Amino acid sequence: MIARVGAFVLDSDRRQVMRGDAVLHLTAKAFDLLALLVDEAPRVVRKAELHERLWPGTFVSEAALGALVKELRRALEDRNPKAPIIRTAHGVGYACAAHIERELAQPAPVSRWIVAGARRIALAAGRNVIGRDPAATVLLDVPGVSRRHAQIVVDHRGAVLEDLDSKNGTRIGDALVTGAMTLHDGDAIHVGPVLVVYHASASGISTHTVAGLARR
Repeated sequence: MIARVGAFVLDSDRRQVMRGDAVLHLTAKAFDLLALLVDEAPRVVRKAELHERLWPGTFVSEAALGALVKELRRALEDRNPKAPIIRTAHGVGYACAAHIERELAQPAPVSRWIVAGARRIALAAGRNVIGRDPAATVLLDVPGVSRRHAQIVVDHRGAVLEDLDSKNGTRIGDALVTGAMTLHDGDAIHVGPVLVVYHASASGISTHTVAGLARR
């Protein structure tokens, strides 16, 4: 399910929360708490129920729940006490108080892929790691490319590129990637010394041979 929660979009299937083109980085438990409160909204979910659903069969202190709420409020920039996103029902529990619009997630109609030399590598929904890691979606076993160099995050609205604190940096054209940057069809991505090209098309992955994608 996809839910628009105020200025944010929560995709429960892909376990992502986005604001515009930016992906919010939440711990797994913080995401679970947000998804739970959105799913139960506008009901106040009691603390005992939250503990049982977040940590089933495990004892954790009440401070653990409070820490998750603080993490969510910080990530969501939930600072307005007159219009909170996460509302505290003192002595009872918590509720999502933001305006919520729900819709069913649909498969993305657009195919997205990377061209690296003679290879065409399909990008799946969610995170696609680029680097020398054998498990990377886009494997570039080249000196100057970090093991986990960058990632492309794909959702129903498009794709964004993020550098993963690589040694030699990531660029779109001449622009250094310092945060989440939206990708467009034909964007040239410099992964350290390697040039790859991002493509997106509603008609599927092209079989056209792309020449001239050499290492730089």
